[in-house]
Amino acid sequence: MIIKKGLLFLLMTMVAFSCSEDESTAPDEDTDAFDRKAMLINWADNIIIPAYTAFDDKAEMLLVETQSFTADPTVSNLENLRSVWMAAYLEFQNVSMFEIGKAEMLNYRNRINVYPTNASEIESLIASGNYDFSLPSTVDAQGFPAMDYLLNGLASSNDETVAFYTTNTNAQNYKDYLNALAETISTLTKTVLNDWKGDYRDTFVNNTSSSASGAVDKLANDYVFYYEKALRAGKVGIPAGVFSNDPLPEKVEAFYKKNISKQLALKALQATQNFFEGKKFNGSAKGESFKSYLEYLNTIKNGENLGNLISAQFETAKTSLKGLNDNFVLQIETDNPKMLAAYNELQRNVILLKVDMLQAMDINVDYVDSDGD
Repeated sequence: MIIKKGLLFLLMTMVAFSCSEDESTAPDEDTDAFDRKAMLINWADNIIIPAYTAFDDKAEMLLVETQSFTADPTVSNLENLRSVWMAAYLEFQNVSMFEIGKAEMLNYRNRINVYPTNASEIESLIASGNYDFSLPSTVDAQGFPAMDYLLNGLASSNDETVAFYTTNTNAQNYKDYLNALAETISTLTKTVLNDWKGDYRDTFVNNTSSSASGAVDKLANDYVFYYEKALRAGKVGIPAGVFSNDPLPEKVEAFYKKNISKQLALKALQATQNFFEGKKFNGSAKGESFKSYLEYLNTIKNGENLGNLISAQFETAKTSLKGLNDNFVLQIETDNPKMLAAYNELQRNVILLKVDMLQAMDINVDYVDSDGD
């Protein structure tokens, strides 16, 4: 029996360290008296609520410009709408990681940014004039990607695009669908923001439990899941062909606009770094954060503080992304190894965040990893 227990311990130890590239150390969890509430307050009041407020403003502007275009479909109004759509899409990257509370209940991120969008389904729904965006079956026919198709993917010229909203036999249906998309983005965002400004903020900051149901544990999992699946895999890995036999350039974010795919990825990466470091949304000051938590724990990896290693890897990943073409489709089709190299730099922080950071904070991963990372 003693031999069996010894073997079991050895196997568990090997598994624990097999996911990590190098050994890291942290103090015993019983010594962890880090002020989790201060971190939750910084997250809620200085980052999450201000980020949603800024995006709510952009979503409202998007709705107004959409209504202006559909009321008077001209090339000038189309160009104005495209500009506001792009600004709102970039701003969305600051809130996309916060899939907690009302956002989780509403399936917020997926309803606003599942890509690639389903163009044939969109055309079918427009033709029928009958659709319900609350249904799971329509998740790939709404949000920013659907607007991308309707603003940038219908035709090769501005005049031909405007014709879909003026002389096309289904012109009114096209206008109604476009309005419904913008209204849904705005309504969902206001619902989430109002919940944060209401009772949920206090519920969140007071939920300091060091358990799977605690706010820190839940948001830590949501954050790492977002970084791993939505950012690393969705924006870079999947279109580059990491998880398939061949590259899939048609799966890039903003496929019809194309030349903003790098901007979206960089914006998302900067947002995740800012959150990791506790940077206030409307300034340069920093509060309690994952990084300060690791500093408190004095978590060391390869002789260096783990928080510093993670911040440095964020910078390395940004440099790699900045070296790519603005148009990820073109990058994949002409020099995919550079896209794969950027993926590898993003992947290095998956190990540091998902394995080393969560282990140091005694947080268990609560989602299923199906891509072998």
